[in-house]
Amino acid sequence: MKYFLVILLALFSNDPRDIAKVNKLKRAAEEAFLNGNYDLAISNYITLRDSLSIDEDEIKLNLAHSYYNIKDTATAKSHYNTLSASTNNRLKSIAYQQLGVMNKDAGKLEASLQQLKSAIKADPANQQARYNYEVVKKLIEEQEQQQQQQQDQQNQDGEDENQENQENQENQENQDQENKDQEGEEQESQEEQEGEEKENQEQKEGEEKEQEAEKSKEEMTKEKLKEMNISEEKARMILEAMKNNEIQYLQQQKRKATERPPSGKPDW
Repeated sequence: MKYFLVILLALFSNDPRDIAKVNKLKRAAEEAFLNGNYDLAISNYITLRDSLSIDEDEIKLNLAHSYYNIKDTATAKSHYNTLSASTNNRLKSIAYQQLGVMNKDAGKLEASLQQLKSAIKADPANQQARYNYEVVKKLIEEQEQQQQQQQDQQNQDGEDENQENQENQENQENQDQENKDQEGEEQESQEEQEGEEKENQEQKEGEEKEQEAEKSKEEMTKEKLKEMNISEEKARMILEAMKNNEIQYLQQQKRKATERPPSGKPDW
């Protein structure tokens, strides 16, 4: 009786009609996937999974591929993440490979490199994973090189800016010194001009005083001549005669000084 129940259950669980339906739906899903009709493929795979309880990793992988191809990356990533724990190393490698490619496309190169490395580790024969690994590795190297160049350029720009600021400061200091020197020269020139003006003024004032003194002297002389009842013309003649006498006297004194007194001895 016990063996009869086991056989009966086995017959019910392996209904030829269900098996035929599953196989038919699998073929339809695969055909839709290969023809690029991913929406229909998704519908058939979901029916297999949810309605017919077909929980196979191959179906999960094709379902993830279908979501990936319709650009539903969030759902595709969720299915690939589930498959990354598969006991089938080949499928596990493909799942990691797809996750790596998706992260590469998103610009997450470090995460992509680690996932592609896991893909190769799971299945060393996965050549596509190896190819993508080398591509991502090269992109990282180029990115690091570009970052280094940018850093070097920033450093160079900083040095150029510092040098320019220093030159501007030196130019400003030189300009300030030139302005200061110019102000000093202008002040010195102004002081010289003021000194000359003051000297000219003093000279002018002195000349005016001399003229006034001379005029006063002439006035006094005229007054004295008037008191002495001597005209200016007569006084001028007297002065001229006195001047001539003085000249004659000086000439006589000069001749006397040059004559040698007799010594009583020959000149030789």
